[in-house]
Amino acid sequence: MPTPTPPPTERRPVAHGAAPNRVQRFAVVGVLVTLVDVAVLVPLIRRQGYDAFSADLLSVSLATLVSLPLHRVVTLSNSPTRRWFEDHSGSYLAGLVGSLALDVVMFTAFTRVLDVRSVYGLLIAKAVSLSAAVLLRATAYRSVLGAVVRSDQFAPGEPPPLRGDVPRLSVVIPAYEEADRIAGTISEVRTRLAGVADRGGVEVVVVDDGSQDATSRVATEAGADRVVSLPVNRGKGAAVRSGMLAATGSTRVFLDADLAYSPDQVLELLKRTEAGWDVVVGSRKHTATTTLVRAGRLRQLGSRAINVLTSLVLLGRYRDTQCGLKAFRAEAAEKIFSLTRIDRFAFDIEVLYLVERQRMSLSEVPVQVANSQRTTVRVVRDTARLLRDLLRIRVLARNGVYDLAESSPDPASAVGSPAA
Repeated sequence: MPTPTPPPTERRPVAHGAAPNRVQRFAVVGVLVTLVDVAVLVPLIRRQGYDAFSADLLSVSLATLVSLPLHRVVTLSNSPTRRWFEDHSGSYLAGLVGSLALDVVMFTAFTRVLDVRSVYGLLIAKAVSLSAAVLLRATAYRSVLGAVVRSDQFAPGEPPPLRGDVPRLSVVIPAYEEADRIAGTISEVRTRLAGVADRGGVEVVVVDDGSQDATSRVATEAGADRVVSLPVNRGKGAAVRSGMLAATGSTRVFLDADLAYSPDQVLELLKRTEAGWDVVVGSRKHTATTTLVRAGRLRQLGSRAINVLTSLVLLGRYRDTQCGLKAFRAEAAEKIFSLTRIDRFAFDIEVLYLVERQRMSLSEVPVQVANSQRTTVRVVRDTARLLRDLLRIRVLARNGVYDLAESSPDPASAVGSPAA
């Protein structure tokens, strides 16, 4: 009996020295700029006799002139979002001017009801006006970034040439305690994708996510090309990551072991990746989607809540972030999954976040859903975990983790031997 493939060596970012902490750098610059603002404002009013409008206009303008080069050199020195600021400088300038105008107007208004002879009164008025300006600027910048992301995603690249030395398609199947049905899943995948197998080859990669049953053995005996066995249960995100990095196909798609999405639906995703799209995702919310067996009401409600919460991280507009049917061109899969860190429920959101950061193209396709009656999803528990992981994604991004260069290990260490 062949030995299951060990988990691949995951390609992690290589840090040259300590990882840059963008939160700290942004905070330091912000504090310095605010000190400049206040240090100019207070003397202008209390010593020079300037009116509130003129004093705040001068102080906030000077602070802004100081902040622009500091943020460029310090905060955004190695950030991929820097090029977005540079490419769309006009939109950012408009947002900046609007926020400055709001700061001046609100500060002037508050000083009319507060004691401007008191330093505390000036500081309170400044704190309120500055907070409003920051909120307006953040909203405007996020709107511009969202438009940039959507513009990038709507433009597929040149169709890649098909390689004869690798399979045309790799199907990654994450599995946990699936010994009773993994053989049937593999057989169904082979049957439904026989046409692709005849015209370029199909590689089936099963990732056993620390199962205590015979999932790995059954998958091997059922004819999986590769069986990756994780020593402990780590979550679907970890399983998909291991499978994507172990796969060798020109297009790599992951599919749930319960076949909630029939394998023949992979054909449309494959068609689009081969037409030049970097990433193609299934959508249960697409207007053309049909559902054979509806999910429970609580699960539907949880799904809607998740899509709302993802706006905390994602800039693009996605109908469905959690669909278990997603395809990637090989190059996109390598870039994305060598950087992912989330192992469980929010891993789909992290994947989409990295698609945005890498400025990859993305297409949504409708899917036909046959929801499984067996599930490990628990709405309340997983929503709490989602919030935790969304916060973690934000922290990882602010700390520069997603900006670091990818490692380049020996390819032989990144993929296991075929389970012949």
